[in-house]
Amino acid sequence: MKEWFAKLAEDFSRCFIEENRYMMLIDGIGVTIKVSLVAVAIGIVIGFMIAMCNMSTNKILKTIGTIYTDVIRGTPSVTQLMIIYFVVFASVRWPKWIIAAIAFGINSGAYVSEIVRAGIQSIDKGQTEAGRSLGLNARQTLMGIVIPQAIKNIFPALCNEFIVLIKETAIVGYVGLMDIQKAGDFIKSSTFLAFMPLIGTAVIYYVLIKILTLALKRVENTLRKSDIR
Repeated sequence: MKEWFAKLAEDFSRCFIEENRYMMLIDGIGVTIKVSLVAVAIGIVIGFMIAMCNMSTNKILKTIGTIYTDVIRGTPSVTQLMIIYFVVFASVRWPKWIIAAIAFGINSGAYVSEIVRAGIQSIDKGQTEAGRSLGLNARQTLMGIVIPQAIKNIFPALCNEFIVLIKETAIVGYVGLMDIQKAGDFIKSSTFLAFMPLIGTAVIYYVLIKILTLALKRVENTLRKSDIR
C-alpha cells in the first residue's frame, strides 16, 4: 500500500508539479469558464427568440424556428463547432474562444428555446386573459405577466442546460483552444501517464459543476421565496 501511495505521489508530481504543468489546467479553467458564460448568454437570447418564432402564428417565423431547432438538435455539437470555426468564421480574426462561445451559444439556443416554449405554455391562460382585461396588448401581457412567471418555472431546466454546456465545451480542443480537457490531454501525452491527468481533469470538472450547482440552487431558492411572498 505504501508503494502504491508513493507511486501515486510521484505520478502527481510528474503530471502537475514538474515544469509547472498545473498552470495549463488553471489557464484551461479560465478558458472553459469564459466560453461557457458567453455561450449560455448567447443561448438564452437565441432561445427566447426562437421560442417566440415557434409559438408565432406567422408561418415564416414558425418555419424558421422549426428548421433551426431541428437542424441544431439533429447534428453533433462537434460538427457544428468545426463548421462555424473553419467555415463560417474562417476569415474572421476574432479570438478563438469567442468563436467557440458563439458556436456553443447557437447550439444551446435550440435547447433553451424548447425549455422557454414549454415554460410559457405552462402558464395558465387565465393570466393572459387577465392582462388583456387590464388593457394590456399581447406584447405587454407576454413581457409583463407571462414571461416573469415562466422564468421561475424554467429556471431549474436552464440551470441544467448550463451544466450540460460546461461539459460540452470539452470539445473546444478541436479548434486549438487549451481548455481543461485539452490541458489534461497535453499533460497525458507529455508524461505518458493516463490515470493522473484523466482523474485530475474529472475532479476539476466535478468541482466546477458542484460549485455552480450550489450557487444556482441558492438563486432558485431565492426565486421560490419571492414567489411565496
